[in-house]
Amino acid sequence: MTRMAFSGDGKDGRELRVYENLDELKVDLVEYIAKLSDAAVKERGTFAIALSGGSVIGLIGALCQAPYRETVDWSVWQVFWADERLVAKDHPDSNYKLAKDGLFSKLKVLVLPSQLHSVNGLLSAEDAAVDYEFVIRQLVRTRLIGVSETSDCPKFDLVLLDMGSDGHVASLFPGHFDPDETEEWVTYITDSPEPPSGRITFTMPVINAAANVAVIATGSDKAEAAHLVIDDAGPECPLPAKMVNPADGKLTWFLDKLAASKLGSCAQSSE
Repeated sequence: MTRMAFSGDGKDGRELRVYENLDELKVDLVEYIAKLSDAAVKERGTFAIALSGGSVIGLIGALCQAPYRETVDWSVWQVFWADERLVAKDHPDSNYKLAKDGLFSKLKVLVLPSQLHSVNGLLSAEDAAVDYEFVIRQLVRTRLIGVSETSDCPKFDLVLLDMGSDGHVASLFPGHFDPDETEEWVTYITDSPEPPSGRITFTMPVINAAANVAVIATGSDKAEAAHLVIDDAGPECPLPAKMVNPADGKLTWFLDKLAASKLGSCAQSSE
């Protein structure tokens, strides 16, 4: 495995991990999640993770296999979605369905339905966002989700994101969200540049309040966006992925060699 380190401007810096291929990335990503789960359970007795769509579920499928099936304390996981398409939960475009079919249905009794906090995709976009934020606020009050030390935002133990070729994360697309949003935890869009058009998404303050944020970029089509974000290049108005900078947490990038192919000198020395 090739792993490269990169120190950024965050309080604890940013870590950049680059792999020769997808298989190596998958192995390390799953181990990374398992370690964060173990640490959170020891500290708080629960693990609050927010998933996104894209290729994420396909990359973490090994969590339902040995040794993680037996060693991860699944009974205290609380699973959320950083973004969701406004479709029925059994629709092929549903991020919930992707996660359930690809991971949680294989864990069966280890993860109960009550631990999977899905979005009501049958509501209007605005109502779905309000409803999901209400769910999260209730769980913050009961301490199943932590609270940020520097804001009133929820502090997820891990927000797992897949960066698009246009630099979007969650459903925060360039030109389709308010980069100055500070009040809402969950927002919505009705004009997504990728179908389906209606989606709800965590706002950037919620993403940046997490204890850990992992951003995944794989494939040559992500190379230009990865360069613009990680090398601090490009236009003055940043891509959404460039705005991911946890205030009191750690940001870790997971890239395969293709996605990292245009990175500058900051990623040229191996550990």
